[in-house]
Amino acid sequence: MSLPPEKASELKQIIHQQLLKMDVHGRIREVLAETIREELAPEHQQLSTEDLIKALRQRGIIDDVMKELKFVTDVNETERTSAPKPSTHFVDREPPVLKKTNIDPTRRYLYLQVLGGKAFLEHLQEPEPLPGQICSTFTLCLHFRNQRFRSKPVPCACEPDFQDGFLLEIHKDSLGDGSKMVDATTMLSICDPVHMVLIKTDTFGETTLVASYFFEWRSVLAAENGVTNVAVELLGVGTESNVSVGILNIRLEMYPQLNKTLSSEVTSTQFTLERQKTAEKERLFLVYAKQWWREYLQIRPTHNTRLVKIFAQDENGVNRPVCSYVRPLRAGRLLDTPRQAARFVSVLGHERAPVIGGGGGKQEQWCTLLAFLCRKKGDCEDHANLLCSLLLGFGLEAFVCVGTKAKGVPHTWVMTCGSDGTITFWESLTGHRYIHRPINPDDPPLAEQPKPLYPYRTIGCIFNHQKFFGNCQPSDAVEVCVFDLHDESKWKPMSEEAVKSVCPPGATTSVPPFPPLCASTIDAAVTSNEMEVQLRILISEHRKDLGLSTVWDDQLSYLLSPALAAYELERTTGVSAGNEEFQDAVRRAVPDGHTFKGFPIHFVHRNARRAFATCLRSLFCEEIICCRGDQVRLAVRVRVFTYPESACAVWIMFACKYRSVL
Repeated sequence: MSLPPEKASELKQIIHQQLLKMDVHGRIREVLAETIREELAPEHQQLSTEDLIKALRQRGIIDDVMKELKFVTDVNETERTSAPKPSTHFVDREPPVLKKTNIDPTRRYLYLQVLGGKAFLEHLQEPEPLPGQICSTFTLCLHFRNQRFRSKPVPCACEPDFQDGFLLEIHKDSLGDGSKMVDATTMLSICDPVHMVLIKTDTFGETTLVASYFFEWRSVLAAENGVTNVAVELLGVGTESNVSVGILNIRLEMYPQLNKTLSSEVTSTQFTLERQKTAEKERLFLVYAKQWWREYLQIRPTHNTRLVKIFAQDENGVNRPVCSYVRPLRAGRLLDTPRQAARFVSVLGHERAPVIGGGGGKQEQWCTLLAFLCRKKGDCEDHANLLCSLLLGFGLEAFVCVGTKAKGVPHTWVMTCGSDGTITFWESLTGHRYIHRPINPDDPPLAEQPKPLYPYRTIGCIFNHQKFFGNCQPSDAVEVCVFDLHDESKWKPMSEEAVKSVCPPGATTSVPPFPPLCASTIDAAVTSNEMEVQLRILISEHRKDLGLSTVWDDQLSYLLSPALAAYELERTTGVSAGNEEFQDAVRRAVPDGHTFKGFPIHFVHRNARRAFATCLRSLFCEEIICCRGDQVRLAVRVRVFTYPESACAVWIMFACKYRSVL
């Protein structure tokens, strides 16, 4: 019996949904692991498909699936139709042409298909993963005109099996043009590239930035029938920015088809003119920056040692003006306050750019925002740029500060200037805020001076998307700095016109556009429960190895929740609340003559085993987990707080109560 293609596809979808509903994949993995462990002789290295099916049949899993599938036949029923649903991203497993989706015929779309990769030579020796085996994966992230997409993860291989389609709306953000069918000539003037970021995720969940590429899509405007195939060579990042990583096969298609395509001469001329215009703007800015720097050095010879950062290299090794890394970024409904924005930025991981070889020198790499968000970790410069952009979006006058911390370690942080002249420092790695009160070095020795609480030592320059100031005060020590930005004897400004010429909206082609933030895809309650169950198992096993039994007190575990919520509230707002109720509840739960001990700890990852290993390094926490005594009851509570981009703040509290025996 043969089925028409659409019916076969529908049947596949029904079966796929049923398998997901019954968690058949998870059960197969368990059976596979059990079969390998118990039934496979040491000399056999291969497990055949027949062996696996036999094991599944013996455990009744195949019978369960067949019972759940119900087939209903209706002779009079014609082909079902449903209201078209807008779709911007779908996956189909039949290469090379992917399944089409319903689109709005009054809009112009670019359909971008990724049809596999090749020559990823670093993974040439990568073995084929066994079914259900956890392996390293590649994920491709895209951004185009305020739209973001993410491919499904594929196993790392020399020829990774990317088979994804993305529907990019050309007129996503243009007010007034949304209903207009844009023609080829108008599209040629849209110079926004498709920013593609390739991320590798290892078996422990750690992410690595593999490549960052700006894809010129307008070649499709000159393609016959509005369809073209392109092989994109991806280059590495940082010190490997000139080394090929691999090649992606990309197919571009315009929807609806263009009535009239452009000639290749017209498109190439447009690209050449844009490059020349950008190069001229960058050349003029470079000439101006050199002149500004000469003038700055003439003020005081010691200025040569100050950290005045005018240009910075991105992940592709391209030098960009630092002002282009910042611009106002609105988070929509995802973040409500500037302090919540600071908390969000602080829970993104901190990792310095990788360096090949020793020497202790810091590799400079200021990431574009998409690369930073997709990796979910970056250096202090990436955090400061994002926080400054968010604070600008909230309407504050914010600047990124470049200077040093203790021992002369280079560092960046954020500063806001209040309308009343209050200067506030924001540490982007922790979310802490510090009010700056300068010390007056001319005051008499006995005059009381404010004691700085912030960790910053020197400051060389500050900047945002419109302004750049070099510190030209006699001392660059932060504690004596006066932030009167209108006084050119203290802060030497750059021309705002010069800064705007190389930052949006003045510069359109050379600076990557900012992507919007994405809502979290993590279910906080489910993740909290999963981590808590895993930690209970780890604690029980650890105590069993020590010859100790484990009795859990569920009520005591529940009572720890308010404390964890209060800790996160304090980190976000700086206000502590609810401590009295928590202490009162614990006193009531711990009988007379018993001792209570609690240990809270904070993480920004969701790996329970890694968190447990970290906790055991604390003597106080180990004392709780390995508690000995009479009537010992243990408790553990996990609370996951989710933020945009699926970033998480994870709070864990270990506790125990026991009878005090003297």
